[in-house]
Amino acid sequence: MLIDKIRDKSAKIGVIGLGYVGLPIAIEFAVKGFDVTGFDIDERKIPLINSGTSYIKHIDSIRIKEAVDTGRFRAVVGFGELGNVDAIIICVPTPLNGHREPDMSFIVNTACTVAEHIRKGQLISLESTTYPGTTSQVLLPMFENALIKRGAGAKLEVGKDFFLAFSPEREDPNNPDYTTSQIPKVVGGITPKCLEAAEALYGSIVVKTVPVSSAMAAEATKLLENIYRSVNIALVNELKTVFDRMGIDIWEIIEAASTKPFGFHPFYPGPGLGGHCIPIDPFYLTWKAREYDVNTRFIELAGEINTQMPYYVVEKTAEALNNAGKSLNGSKVLILGASYKKNIDDMRESPSLKLINIFLDKKAEVDYNDPFVPILPKTRRYDFGLASVKLTQQKLNEYDVVVISTDHDRYDYNFILENSKLIVDTRNAFGRRRIVSSKIVKA
Repeated sequence: MLIDKIRDKSAKIGVIGLGYVGLPIAIEFAVKGFDVTGFDIDERKIPLINSGTSYIKHIDSIRIKEAVDTGRFRAVVGFGELGNVDAIIICVPTPLNGHREPDMSFIVNTACTVAEHIRKGQLISLESTTYPGTTSQVLLPMFENALIKRGAGAKLEVGKDFFLAFSPEREDPNNPDYTTSQIPKVVGGITPKCLEAAEALYGSIVVKTVPVSSAMAAEATKLLENIYRSVNIALVNELKTVFDRMGIDIWEIIEAASTKPFGFHPFYPGPGLGGHCIPIDPFYLTWKAREYDVNTRFIELAGEINTQMPYYVVEKTAEALNNAGKSLNGSKVLILGASYKKNIDDMRESPSLKLINIFLDKKAEVDYNDPFVPILPKTRRYDFGLASVKLTQQKLNEYDVVVISTDHDRYDYNFILENSKLIVDTRNAFGRRRIVSSKIVKA
């Protein structure tokens, strides 16, 4: 019955968490003809969404308004309507705690809420990146026990009375080539019937579904994708420091190696890792692996290398200032770019925040500019209370050094070069544009 409702688009969809993952998928279901209810605890988002206004730069308000105006998409605070939907998609954060261990509170709290409203015939799909076993070992018992406590009689059977699956998110903010519907969706179910239901659900909105043998396999797939990137970025970050000592430009080497038509895929160094995936997700596996008496040395080493990159940038900046006859202590530093990658406003785990923190600890005076981030938001770890300064000729001349942390295309790099005393480029922004100057130091 559920699959029939999905096929004729009479199934009602609920999406919990209307952030960088949940909002795009909710819109996709709505524009494909489904009735969608978005659930979020942030009351500030709800009126914006329901008025067709985006609060995420790379998600066009036109897309939201299109979905809202059809009457098929609306956002609500609270979860009282969860029992009315046929499919529940969970898109909540999975951060690390202060000990770099998984913080499962968002998933557990959401699962508790779902358990209060779950009914026979529903499909629940988790999209939040997590360790293998979360869906089967954490969510499943909670839902089964909740059904018993609510007087459902005999224990309801997963795969028969309700359905549970894991399908990892694969959003890449502001990627013009791959939107939500164009990215294949990996799907793993607790049972074959769960997989069948989840495939039907996601197959109705994406170009292709990729079924795997279990929810654990789907959870592991997402971790592999992000660990692959983390390890390879760590490799080029480490090579950057080695080649720098040798007087070799890592970006030149990567460009040359990329001409090989097989056996090589380019990864690029930077000031550190950002976003919600690569800096965090690998540690979900290292934590779970310890339960099996396995030390994931390779993954942990990559994490160590990547987390040291902001310190390396600060050291290179201090060295460049010293060569100019200045001390980092008391110098005026301007960070260009606050988001974790160019041309977006996403601040999650941005290395720019760590850079600001280290520079402040070194007694430098720090400002930042980012055309997409007018005010630095408060995060779990930082609250600098800074606002983006304007890039004028006079303002740039005030700083002892300008650090390119995020290479937004909107920046006029020739203007920046002409009006800056010293530049530390962590992204090869000038090198890619074939701009050469003694003012520029690569880091």
